[in-house]
Amino acid sequence: MSTLAPEQLFVVGLLLKMAMTAAIIVGASVIVERSGPFVGALIAALPTAAGAAYIILAVEHPPAFIAQGAVGSIAANAATASFAYAYALLAQRRGLAVSLGGAFAIWFLVAGLLRLVPWTASSALLLNAAVIGATVIAGRRLRTEGMRSAVKPTRADIAWRALTVALCVVIVTTASHSIGSFASGMFAVFPVAMGSFFIILHPRIGGPAAGSVAAHVQAPLIGLALGFLAVHLLAENVGVWWSFAAGLAVGISWNALLWGARRWRA
Repeated sequence: MSTLAPEQLFVVGLLLKMAMTAAIIVGASVIVERSGPFVGALIAALPTAAGAAYIILAVEHPPAFIAQGAVGSIAANAATASFAYAYALLAQRRGLAVSLGGAFAIWFLVAGLLRLVPWTASSALLLNAAVIGATVIAGRRLRTEGMRSAVKPTRADIAWRALTVALCVVIVTTASHSIGSFASGMFAVFPVAMGSFFIILHPRIGGPAAGSVAAHVQAPLIGLALGFLAVHLLAENVGVWWSFAAGLAVGISWNALLWGARRWRA
């Protein structure tokens, strides 16, 4: 039986990464674009692209790498909260290019500042509490029920979105061997999936309504940070895959709690 050359193995690995990521994103896309702003935000805040990236990282790196990478993801979650608030604010009066471009600029600015500090899980959680708390309060007036009708994605929407996110995941996981665990964890939560969601919504339902979805994302991001904390604490103790299951369960449970609280208030 013939074996593949190293170059062929690299190409096959890239294709498998892209296929797996695309499958995850397509499944999430169908649900998100058919939901209202609150439910859409709950789903948009789930680790779709990050989950795909972490699965690949777990195959290629030891548990210690995953545990430390989770600290980077917790810290970068604050950058994602800033990204979502910046988009929500800009989308009230600006077009898609300015709104999304400004939001991504904010993410990179915050991520660059994060690299200047030696973060621990505890300090990263405190950062999240400060940033998410501030953006929840500041974004209160931006949270409306603007997306009242379902937005059905076309096949082209899903295809380019899956390809874009897959390429981002491939770049992060391939570069992980040289950029280290913390930076890999940071860029694993780069909001490419969330950004592509806004690209679909903004021209169809308008900036204010799309911004409402972004403004609703803040509270669900708390569950994402807690999920990565579970990965950090459990990856080396009970195994990477069990830590992933626990982290996902934490995130889903938090979102379910938010949904239940909203229903109770209604």
